[in-house]
Amino acid sequence: MTTTRTTPARTTPARSAHARTRRALAAGLAAAALATGLAACGDDDGSGPDTGSSAVSVPEGADFNEADVVFATDMVQHHAQALAMVDMTTGRDLDPEVAALVEQIRSAQAPEIEQMVDWLTAWDQPVPPTVNDHANAHAEDGTGMDGSGGMDMDSDMPGMMSDAEMDALEEAPDASFQEEWLEMMVAHHEGAVEMAETEAAEGEDADAVALAESIVDSQGAEIEQMRALLGA
Repeated sequence: MTTTRTTPARTTPARSAHARTRRALAAGLAAAALATGLAACGDDDGSGPDTGSSAVSVPEGADFNEADVVFATDMVQHHAQALAMVDMTTGRDLDPEVAALVEQIRSAQAPEIEQMVDWLTAWDQPVPPTVNDHANAHAEDGTGMDGSGGMDMDSDMPGMMSDAEMDALEEAPDASFQEEWLEMMVAHHEGAVEMAETEAAEGEDADAVALAESIVDSQGAEIEQMRALLGA
């Protein structure tokens, strides 16, 4: 990628030291919605949310189906990771077009998380843990859900980044951060579009299908914008 910035690469120890903490708090814009959904899906004794991966159960006669539940459940986690990547741009030297794109992603995906959490709650389905559930990200021994101190989400989900990939992006020097961020966000968006296309084809809930179609259009356009910024 061609760039006119001359800012030299630098290593910031504090950035590395607080990488996981910042990721855990990154999706703060969606925190209220997630907290509401998680509380609604807590154990009977109030000890916490159901974070298990039980099979989807759709009541007979419901106006939604399994595809709708899978879409909302997975996309909540997917969007939360995108917001974590957005948060990583704070304090970075970005081109104006990239900075505008960052805010565009933030303003679109935070409300969509809230909307999907509302659906899952209304459907009496568990709300999944995400990278912003800091309280759930650490076990009593101080390690994370992946056993290493982080919260490694389902990296098998289309476009979902592993904990190691998120660490690498967080710790990237300023000279290469923007390009690496754009490349990762292109892959992340491509995964979201794939998931949304499946929902558009197989979903039953009209609002969920409409959101999926909107994601296909909006994130498809952002993919093309990011590819242009990368010179691809």
